Amino acid sequence: MSIDPGLIDMIMRLRGRGISSNDVLRAIELSPRRHFVPADQRASAYGDVNIPIGCGQTLPPPMTSALMVQMLDVRPDHKVLTLGLGSGYLAAILSHMSTRVYTVERYKTLISETKDRFKLIDVHTVVTRHGDGRYGWPGQAPFDRIVLGYALRAEPEAVLAQLAPGGVALAVIDGTLTRFEKPRTKITTTELLPLDLDMIEAGKSKTL
Repeated sequence: MSIDPGLIDMIMRLRGRGISSNDVLRAIELSPRRHFVPADQRASAYGDVNIPIGCGQTLPPPMTSALMVQMLDVRPDHKVLTLGLGSGYLAAILSHMSTRVYTVERYKTLISETKDRFKLIDVHTVVTRHGDGRYGWPGQAPFDRIVLGYALRAEPEAVLAQLAPGGVALAVIDGTLTRFEKPRTKITTTELLPLDLDMIEAGKSKTL
């Protein structure tokens, strides 16, 4: 892989802001963000900004994706579900941490564009289904890790029901990044920190 000064600088910023997992940083390094933004947005690919990606969706700042991946604590043997494929950036990062990554996306255009991006950077382990992410992917459940790439007003009960025992899910509920854990059968909830993902605008969800 050729040297990408913007990527290196971004990784150094993430490390300085608390992304301490070498596995997460390595996965980010293997998923150059410039490939996940429109051509006319390449100059901003590594900046701390939201980037429009089409279909009314945005790619949030790098720290948002990095923080959520670090908090998920993904292992190679985990089965991972990300709801809202968006640009494919988050799924690409997760594919370098687990060999079983599933996504659900409602826009066919984004799915098509993401397939081309995955081919370009040799991502072959992400399985995507066209559909409504609010219902998860019951046919592939249970999942060890679930991340919802859109903001919510209430707990996603249908999705949380698809967590495996010992599973963890992350979602933004009313502007707060929230962690759900399922030690055995009962799900526990922990509010972590305020997180404005700029994901709800005019009734549209924004995806990672």
